[in-house]
Amino acid sequence: MVVHDPSKSGKRAALDLASFIDASPSPYHACAEAARRLDAVGFTRLDELASWDRTSGGAYVVRGGSLIAWYAPKDAGKASGFRVLGAHTDSPNLRVKPRPDAGRAGCAQLGVEVYGGVLLNSWLDRDLGLSGRAWLRGEHAPEARLFHVDRPILRVPQLAIHLHSEIRESGLQLNKQTHMQPVWATGTPNAGDFVAFLAEQVGVDSGEILSWEAMVHDAQPSRLIGREEEFLAAPRLDNLCSAHAATSTLVELSEKGADLERAVVVTLFDHEEVGSTSRAGADSPVLGDLLERIVLSRDGSREDYHRAIADSVCVSSDMAHATHPNYPEKHDPDHSVFMNAGPVIKLNANQRYASEGETEALFQVACERAEVPCQKWTMRNDLACGSTIGPITAARLGMRVVDVGNPQLSMHSAREMCGSLDPGYLMSALNAFCD
Repeated sequence: MVVHDPSKSGKRAALDLASFIDASPSPYHACAEAARRLDAVGFTRLDELASWDRTSGGAYVVRGGSLIAWYAPKDAGKASGFRVLGAHTDSPNLRVKPRPDAGRAGCAQLGVEVYGGVLLNSWLDRDLGLSGRAWLRGEHAPEARLFHVDRPILRVPQLAIHLHSEIRESGLQLNKQTHMQPVWATGTPNAGDFVAFLAEQVGVDSGEILSWEAMVHDAQPSRLIGREEEFLAAPRLDNLCSAHAATSTLVELSEKGADLERAVVVTLFDHEEVGSTSRAGADSPVLGDLLERIVLSRDGSREDYHRAIADSVCVSSDMAHATHPNYPEKHDPDHSVFMNAGPVIKLNANQRYASEGETEALFQVACERAEVPCQKWTMRNDLACGSTIGPITAARLGMRVVDVGNPQLSMHSAREMCGSLDPGYLMSALNAFCD
């Protein structure tokens, strides 16, 4: 197994990814962190309600927990296509309910709802923080304000084995409604007073809080682990690893400017973990609408837009399953995937992934140009296969798509792990794909 470490990436990319993740406990923070990095290199935030007359340069829009950014070279033709880098900002977690104050047995608890395919046991006995955005009374309309409580204020305590003897025979069985409510204070349910706590975090009176989108996150920072720091342990690697790689690639490519032949577009979608059906998800018209607006802003027509789509390719980047050393029987024995061995091209004959022969070849060539190792993965025939934003993008826009991702273990856990070289590999491959 060849492990190539490009001098411009290596573990430095993993450390930068760790900083990106720690700054992004929610999809809204992930968009804010991506926007901060784009602002630093001269990108302009645009309002969807305004008219756009930008024909070149870097710009982005934010819709909820989704961000779409692009860099257009000066000499791009009206019907010139796009290189689209797609990822998602959301991860499975626990989200605070509208009437959250609960509790019993002398403990104040928060009522939470399970979001996405959570590995419930991974949230037990862990120090947890709280983040998201609150909606406040505004002068003319409600206003959103981010909050990030990055200290351990919550914990979901596991039942002691002395009181849970059946765990020895049947294993751990958790009920989403009754077993996952975190403890965060002593006393009656009102002792927690979530609204008062939230108001304090955003600096307003309790009466100013109208609503919230609040979620629980692991308060332990991301870090390199292993004998030689071969791995990165972090929350939300699925899929902030890909969001970071796409954003970093766009920043780097924008510095090349006129050397690009086509506009590069980064789409960081919310709600992938629950099906993408929302106004900010991949199954909404947001990407197609924005691509058309980019074409129109350079004096193109509707015909030019359709020609541009035909000239476009999307890399749908989402994390992949590394072969688990304790469960090798869960993987196709002829398609093993390893950490620190490069990005994975995902293939599925039943179209759970959108890769096809042409796009598979295009990404493989990009890896060769970047001198990055590349792997290929397919699911066992007797196990169900997941999916990504790739098939949605291909079907909605008629755009060519390849599904790829970095290999990881502990997918959908509160804390996941990947190889510390792989973030740099993916960045190099995406750069070569777009350049």
